[in-house]
Amino acid sequence: MDGLRAITFDFGNTLVPFPAAAMSDELRRTADKVAAIVECRPEEFVRIWAEERQRQLDENVPEGREADIDVRVVRVMARLRGSAAPEHGRWDDASIRHLCTAGELKTILDTYTTAFVEGTPVPAGIGPMLERLSRRYRLAVVSNWPLAVAVERYLDAAGWSPHLTATVISQRVGAIKPLPVIFETAARELGIASGHAILHVGDDPGADVVGAHGVGWRAAWVRVKPEGSPLPVAAHAAGAAPDLIVDSVLDLEAALG
Repeated sequence: MDGLRAITFDFGNTLVPFPAAAMSDELRRTADKVAAIVECRPEEFVRIWAEERQRQLDENVPEGREADIDVRVVRVMARLRGSAAPEHGRWDDASIRHLCTAGELKTILDTYTTAFVEGTPVPAGIGPMLERLSRRYRLAVVSNWPLAVAVERYLDAAGWSPHLTATVISQRVGAIKPLPVIFETAARELGIASGHAILHVGDDPGADVVGAHGVGWRAAWVRVKPEGSPLPVAAHAAGAAPDLIVDSVLDLEAALG
């Protein structure tokens, strides 16, 4: 790792593990809030949310786009208020926007974000590791995530933000890893030209390793993650060979020497 000047980290299942149970709890707390707004059963909200999330993943991911939660909320509210989901083709988002007011959208997103921050435990050891690494390298989070503010508030609440030069989230960039634009955006915010001076660390070979190598960065693969995690992963990439393999992100310092 000679010449290394910066390290970027994936968020979900790299810095923070996301088992299925934790994600379900956040959604249930959001559902309880929505049920009071539109007088529906929380279970109905959860069911429709899951359907619209999968629809977004099926449509957006092949095109390199994020399954943005603000878009999903409007679609879910439209269905709860009687609009039928498209059997063929895609949602006409402009035509259903009136079925979710700006105030309702803000309330639901705030509820989801609060549940996310309060309900996701801060892993032990990550903060001290970031503090030590920040003395030697510029650090950033580079993550695929459908609601950027949730990650940003989590980083603040965990006390990790002071160690980071940049936080680059797919929802804000408008593209997901492994597309080059999200990595190039991070390089600009780090103030370092793309190349071997930057190491990206992530758990998804297809998104993290392939994406980093695609812009000339080095890549470290975090091999172990929660079994059954609901976070989506990129398509399998044959021949994605990381420069470094660690079982946990906490092994990174030792691996770097």
